Amino acid sequence: MSTLEIISRRPAGTPKAPPLLFVHGAFSGAWIWDAKFLPWFASRGWEAHAVSLRGHGNSEGRDRLHDFGIADYVDDVLEAADRLSSPPVLIGHSMGGMVVQRALAKRRFPAGVLMASAPPYGLLSSTMGLAWRSPYVFQQMSMLMTFGEKAIDPDAIRRAMFSDKMPRAEAAKYESDLQEESRRVLLDIGGWIPFPVLPPRDRPMLVMGAEEDLLFPRAEVVATAAALGTQPVFMPGMGHAMMLEQDWQSAAERVEAWIAATVTAEVA
Repeated sequence: MSTLEIISRRPAGTPKAPPLLFVHGAFSGAWIWDAKFLPWFASRGWEAHAVSLRGHGNSEGRDRLHDFGIADYVDDVLEAADRLSSPPVLIGHSMGGMVVQRALAKRRFPAGVLMASAPPYGLLSSTMGLAWRSPYVFQQMSMLMTFGEKAIDPDAIRRAMFSDKMPRAEAAKYESDLQEESRRVLLDIGGWIPFPVLPPRDRPMLVMGAEEDLLFPRAEVVATAAALGTQPVFMPGMGHAMMLEQDWQSAAERVEAWIAATVTAEVA
């Protein structure tokens, strides 16, 4: 069992049910949710938690990061969920979206939310597409994977993560928190996965895409939603990191409204 960082923000009064557990993407940590989303959801009455997967943030294992595979990250989400007051809604971003998909396949949770998620069939299509859409960003992301965050042009990361509306100064605040990602995980999910691990069709799923996402554009999001038996929704004018974008609150409101209508009503 690993020592996991879980950042928790709780409401002042009795929390709404169920709790929410946010799962970050590659090169990131729980901090990416705590910047804006966690306090906002807590202020709206939700018990909001974010886990740093092993080797990320302040969780243990940074020195062994490249030993960890995607199954280890799924175990981390299940462990974090066990620490909460009741089974949570799982909300995953980017790589974390694939982790959420696989956690939902292993255990029954109230629902899942995928934000700019990695497709269940792997990253081959999106990666090759990025090489065509933006060769420079593709080259810089390859440098990040190989040599770490100090080897790359910050502007390339800004273009990969955000829409053009994101001020450079604000984007720069988050760049220092980026880190390496496990090479084993990138091997696990970087190719084509012909028989993907999918959650049960009877679990409510919200699949959200960002209209200006350079990493997972519309076609990838549509394919993910089709694989999961649902229809995608798209956030206009937003880039990949929806939870940090200038219009982040509209994404938060969309998630909250869906949970309230789909999950909270079922719990009640």
